[in-house]
Amino acid sequence: MTPLIDGLQYANWSEKIFRQMREGGVDAVHVTITYHETFRETVLVIERWNRWFEQFPDLIFQGFSAADVQLARDTGRTAIFFGSQNPSCIEDDIGLVEVLHRLGLRFMQLTYNNQSLLASGCYEATDSGLTRMGRAVVAEMNRVGMVVDMSHSGERSTFDAIDHSSRPITISHANPASWHPALRNKSDDLLRALGASGGFLGLSVYPHHLKGGSACSLQSWCDMAARAVDLVGPGHVGIGTDLCQDQPDSIVEWMRVGRWTKTMDFGEGSADAPGFPPMNDWFEDNRHFGNIRAGLQAAGLDRATIDGLMGANWHAFFDKSFGPLPAKTQLRQRAAE
Repeated sequence: MTPLIDGLQYANWSEKIFRQMREGGVDAVHVTITYHETFRETVLVIERWNRWFEQFPDLIFQGFSAADVQLARDTGRTAIFFGSQNPSCIEDDIGLVEVLHRLGLRFMQLTYNNQSLLASGCYEATDSGLTRMGRAVVAEMNRVGMVVDMSHSGERSTFDAIDHSSRPITISHANPASWHPALRNKSDDLLRALGASGGFLGLSVYPHHLKGGSACSLQSWCDMAARAVDLVGPGHVGIGTDLCQDQPDSIVEWMRVGRWTKTMDFGEGSADAPGFPPMNDWFEDNRHFGNIRAGLQAAGLDRATIDGLMGANWHAFFDKSFGPLPAKTQLRQRAAE
């Protein structure tokens, strides 16, 4: 059996959700532990997760390497891999990249919609690309084994990240803009470049990212997935649901406003409503991944491609991404600089 991996969730975590993960056979999930939190605030979130790991050891445990996906399968649990949707957690200190990696952070977005110290977000009118600090942080993330995630970044910044990173990057939760032109979705040219570089796309089921929103049909989504496979490559696409299960609408304010503005931010040209949209009836929680597999079969994808999309591709990406660069590679890169 192939592993089942979700490349992004931001749920209001509870025993109910952990048990639904097991009912759905979910082997591993990349979970968002921080948006606009500072380093110390991020550590407090990790402490909360440590209590959950202690409280529910038969359901979940913290994942650090690709081998933990197999451990999850062998022990009937779900491996939890930490990620950040903004670089706020490293503040203005590049040394915190390694510190957070040692604490288990395996993904970090360079932006969350806005301009950051590292790059431009997808809601900015002008995308100036990676900053000087951004290039340095990407190199440090490459060194320690933290994945560069450009899900909420602008197009030029994402191209820059692909070009500058010595390791494949990810767009962990987005869809082709040619299917649905949301600000967060990505152009075909960018997705082709992502695949050519060995990068990875996680396809989202979050309604704001979908053609038709909450009314998007499973067939439409699966046809889009087949198109994404053609754009990025069959070994470079998986699922990143962006499931925000059981979150109150009030959490949207923290996600979009943080500390940088006093009013609700909808993004330039965004039609997002001030709250979480209803999920599609074919995917409401972790028990419904089987609907996606059945839909992909109906869309005509072959067994190997479907297995890759459901988790085998993410597993391979974890395996080459989470460890430090070999010492010889680091020496070569330093010499090139």
